[in-house]
Amino acid sequence: MALNRRHFVATFLALGTGLTVTNPVFAQTAGKDYTPITPAQPTDDPAKIEVLEFFSYGCPHCHDFHPIISAWAAKLPADVVFKRVPITFGRAAWANIAKLYYTLETTGDLAKLDMDVFKAIHNERINLFDEKALTEWVIKKGVDPKKFADTFNSFGVMSKVKRGDQLAQGHKIQGVPAISIEGKYLVGGKDFTDQLGIADKLIAKVRSEKFGKK
Repeated sequence: MALNRRHFVATFLALGTGLTVTNPVFAQTAGKDYTPITPAQPTDDPAKIEVLEFFSYGCPHCHDFHPIISAWAAKLPADVVFKRVPITFGRAAWANIAKLYYTLETTGDLAKLDMDVFKAIHNERINLFDEKALTEWVIKKGVDPKKFADTFNSFGVMSKVKRGDQLAQGHKIQGVPAISIEGKYLVGGKDFTDQLGIADKLIAKVRSEKFGKK
């Protein structure tokens, strides 16, 4: 399925038939609260419940969501692994900021500059979509220039960006921010708080399916 290049807000296709899980601990409605991912996508660690956040620094809603989902992710139980996946929607400009994410992750500067990237784009209106401009910005932020340059256009970073877009296609991502649970469910919700509440219940659902636990 082609990724929608015009929409930033996550939209979820109503693929379900209204089937409701009966256990009240994780009762959710397919097609309303979540969308089944068909076929289900493989995860990296069978011993963990995998939660992916698909996002882009270029998305204003991802900017608003970032502190909220970060606080939520910090409290996830030990059997859950949370990963962020920057995606490009096929845009060269968004590819640059996806590369920026993986470069900062590799150089060890992500924790320090993660929110600053969002602020630079959406609050300060700095053009971090341009490679020259973003390079100048990170150097001013104290990132080692040579380490950054060597990493930004490296095979490893390019491979991660490509893999992120492949994951987005496999998970049927139509917009960002979007959350998938265990490669099986795309989270719905009317707002950020509702979305994370549904995510909690889907994690419990997967835990029961996968490990027979509540």
